[in-house]
Amino acid sequence: MITNNKTRKIVMAALMAAMCCIATMIIQVPSPTGGYIHLGDGLVLLSGIILGPVYGLLAAGIGSMLADLLSGYPQYAIATLLIKGIAAIVGGTIYSILASKLTNRTLAVMAAGVGGGIVVTLGYFSFDALFISNNILAAATGIPANIVQNIFGIIVSSLLMPFLVKSPYIKSLLSSEA
Repeated sequence: MITNNKTRKIVMAALMAAMCCIATMIIQVPSPTGGYIHLGDGLVLLSGIILGPVYGLLAAGIGSMLADLLSGYPQYAIATLLIKGIAAIVGGTIYSILASKLTNRTLAVMAAGVGGGIVVTLGYFSFDALFISNNILAAATGIPANIVQNIFGIIVSSLLMPFLVKSPYIKSLLSSEA
């Protein structure tokens, strides 16, 4: 087992980036607005929770960006890197604040998912309005699909977290400083 905490985080960040990418690509349900619903946002949130702000940003952003590149959405790649990375930071920060105050960690994960989801929804709305459609009303049509996507991310992360925290490896990352 890896004993150096920095090395653990680097290894876990690489693994989480791969998992974000795979979870985003493995099941893609097309949405009416041209995007797709996927399981990857659950891993984005877990990246921020487990790895903290720096490594969480890198894992979530890089993994999600790779999924865009490999799925035929290169126009979103840089935006996704930033949006999903920031969502991981926000979600992880909310979780770390609430997990120490709540006895129910699932509620902390759900609240973190809401915070991260707001970042994702506003991020893609802004990107679409400024760079893709150049139209606020056209960009607003993506908001409902992003909200549905956020709900899927919250469900996935809420279901996985109770199993992940049983791992001594994950526990050690959660208990260490970000």
